[in-house]
Amino acid sequence: MRILFVTANRIGDAVLSTGLLSHLIAQHPHARVTVAAGPVAAALFADLPGLERLIVLRKRAFSLHWLSLWLACITRKWDIVLDLRRSALGWTLFAGQRFVSSKSTSSGHRVQQLGATLGLADTPPTPTVWTNSAAETEACQLIPNGAPVLAIAPAANWPGKQWRAQHFVALIERLTAPGAIFAGARIAIFAAEHERPQIAGLLDTIPDAQRIDLVGKTTLPVAITCLRRCALFIGNDSGLMHMAAAGGVPTLGLFGPSRVEHYAPWGAKTAWVRTVDSYEELIGAPGYDHRTTGTLMDGLSVDAVEEASLGLWRKGLAS
Repeated sequence: MRILFVTANRIGDAVLSTGLLSHLIAQHPHARVTVAAGPVAAALFADLPGLERLIVLRKRAFSLHWLSLWLACITRKWDIVLDLRRSALGWTLFAGQRFVSSKSTSSGHRVQQLGATLGLADTPPTPTVWTNSAAETEACQLIPNGAPVLAIAPAANWPGKQWRAQHFVALIERLTAPGAIFAGARIAIFAAEHERPQIAGLLDTIPDAQRIDLVGKTTLPVAITCLRRCALFIGNDSGLMHMAAAGGVPTLGLFGPSRVEHYAPWGAKTAWVRTVDSYEELIGAPGYDHRTTGTLMDGLSVDAVEEASLGLWRKGLAS
């Protein structure tokens, strides 16, 4: 049994697709799996059970990356091809069963939209993440046992989705103040190395004894295991947010110019809070351009995020 799974370039979209692959593996536990994913997201699948081959799909001029992938796959007979990129690939390979996602017009969550590819829109499989013992060992070194850890992901893949650093500073001060729920907690900051300039001001405000600087210091599997060592995750709508949720970490997502109905963190231990301005109001403002427009998150107050954080934490204690 051989399965070909073609998934996203972006980390968040790739994470949301993992439930489908987990579902297929559960149905065919001895299957040999080939995964094709973008360069940033590929590491999510490095520890997949039954992984036979991981193909990094790097974009090339004239869409030649699709030709390269086709050439890498055409010589095999696949029992199942699941193509979430809506390419011609899924229709041109030798396959016993083929599933190619369609461009969805559904208003449901992205997990439900993807689930529809396998006829599972009403009962979509929950995203998951895979790690190994080496990642666990490294995570224990990066986040040693001790006081509880609050995970903060203050960056985003474009400026409009990024809550201001000073708001994160104020939130951390409130949540870790004497008598607060996370009094004395350590703060783990997650981001990519190229995002460090965006959040340098935040890092500098956290005392050395309290700060765990993980910016640019982890692979995706290690980041996942580090997140699992945290008591609560708070961050902008991002791939890290979806990784935390898929890893079973209580996860609060901060939203503004992105659609909560499609991209809220998925899972029982999740919640979201958004700006008072709607998505339509934010992206419909004069001069809006996601490439250049600055933060559109100012309609989200520190009070609102604090209340949502405490609400999520208390919900977890009650469950």
